[in-house]
Amino acid sequence: MRRRIFALAFLLAGAAALAASTLTAYAAYQNYFNVIKREAIAEISYIRTGVEQFGLDYINKIELVSNHRLSIVASDGTVLADTFERPADMDNHLNRPEIAAAITSGIGESIRYSDTIRAQTYYRATRLSDGSILRLASTTDSIYESFNDLIVPTACIAILMWICAGSIASRLTRRIVEPLNSLDLDHPENIQIYDELTPMLLRIKNQRREINRQMEELERQRNEFSAITNNMNEGFLVLDRGGSVLSYNKSALRLLDSQCADPFGKNILTLHRGEELRRVIQNALSDTGSIEAQPNKSILSMGGRDIQTLVSSVRNEGRVAGLVIVLMDVTEYHEREKLRREFTANVSHELKTPLTAIFGYAELLMNGMAKSEDTGAFAADIYREAQRLISLLNDLLYLSRLDEATEVQCVAADLLEICKGVAKRIQPAAIARGITVEVVGESAIIQGVPSMLDAIVFNLADNAIKYNRDKGSVSILVSREEGWARLSVSDTGIGIPNAEQERIFERFYRVDKSRNSGAPGTGLGLAIVKHGANMHGAMVNLKSDSKGTEVSLRFPMRADIASAKR
Repeated sequence: MRRRIFALAFLLAGAAALAASTLTAYAAYQNYFNVIKREAIAEISYIRTGVEQFGLDYINKIELVSNHRLSIVASDGTVLADTFERPADMDNHLNRPEIAAAITSGIGESIRYSDTIRAQTYYRATRLSDGSILRLASTTDSIYESFNDLIVPTACIAILMWICAGSIASRLTRRIVEPLNSLDLDHPENIQIYDELTPMLLRIKNQRREINRQMEELERQRNEFSAITNNMNEGFLVLDRGGSVLSYNKSALRLLDSQCADPFGKNILTLHRGEELRRVIQNALSDTGSIEAQPNKSILSMGGRDIQTLVSSVRNEGRVAGLVIVLMDVTEYHEREKLRREFTANVSHELKTPLTAIFGYAELLMNGMAKSEDTGAFAADIYREAQRLISLLNDLLYLSRLDEATEVQCVAADLLEICKGVAKRIQPAAIARGITVEVVGESAIIQGVPSMLDAIVFNLADNAIKYNRDKGSVSILVSREEGWARLSVSDTGIGIPNAEQERIFERFYRVDKSRNSGAPGTGLGLAIVKHGANMHGAMVNLKSDSKGTEVSLRFPMRADIASAKR
């Protein structure tokens, strides 16, 4: 109210001041211009008499006002004389309005404005007895320039009127508004200002009580909802019919990999523009289908993750009023399913191959189809395949025990001594192929499980011999590096292709897909290495090319480690 009164007073005062100043200036200017015009008419009349008596030289003898200019123009428009410029340098004046009017009627006048000098000139012309034209020009400020001179007084008047209006409006509004501003709305029943306000104050009291109750209930529900949704690993989104976000939780932004800080009120497509999400949302927003329809499902692939999307429509009177979207990260589930299928296929294949060989040899021996001289070879093959089955089952049982062990006790163990013991055990296999095995380095004491460390070194060294070239070499190096113990096993073997290096630590995975290479094995050695390294908190690094392979592990040398967690 106070602002409206002030605004109205200021506007009225300013408009009145502007109108009064404008009209006053315009009237003063018109009066001034009329005086200039009368003076010009009288002056040209005097000069005409002198020119007709004394000739053209008369205009050079008289003394004019500084802003007056005299010209004599012949009837053909040629300038004969001028008090400002040389007549020879001037254009023909026949087309000037005042000259044309004077030639025709004897008297002519015109007013022209110059943008260059920002002034206007009044021209008065009269025809002389010899037919030539005498013209007087009087230059004055234009009406716009005159108004510029009045800006300061006009502004002063307007400011004065605004001050007066502001003072009056302030007093008036203070008397009206001050009682209203002092209202105690927390206790409206105690207010007694205007009798007309009593019903309104009682209604305010009742509404205030109801609003406080509703706000407390809403706050309680909001806190419960936020506590539930923000602690969900699943993403949660609520959309209106137009696809704008009405509610969300932090997990939804994380799963959609959105950088939007606050998506409330924004379209869902600003969070994720994938075609698959767009499709399931459009299907859910369509009016087809029944209320009992199952949620639309979809799998979104984002940054190497699989996000399952469940979109359910919310209906009101048979029409879709909004959507509820639930997002779940199923990447780990899919990876486990894939590994389970691969593991089942690999185990089946690894077990089937030796069992098939054993079954075939046994069938030949049982039916007496084997020659007596071949019996020993068949028995040796059966023994070898059975031994392979036992090794495979032993490795599987070992990995199973590692998977089940949630906590193991660690003791101090010297990596160098473990490596030397492994080198002695693999020496016969190395000598059979002419491969030299070398253990070098320094003593490195770490906290670990000796049997598990022995299995790690043995599998690395065993692989280095199996996949090495004849008469090659295997080097086992133990060193210490700023709180870390480094174990490195390198060979001069056939190497591992770059495309295969990421998967060689998977169970049953072999570079040779046919599993018919000359190097026997279960395909579980490097899986045991990886598992054992994880239990000891070690980092595994692999370097391989056509000249050989190097597998290195870095173990923490912390003396305070009492146990290793899975």
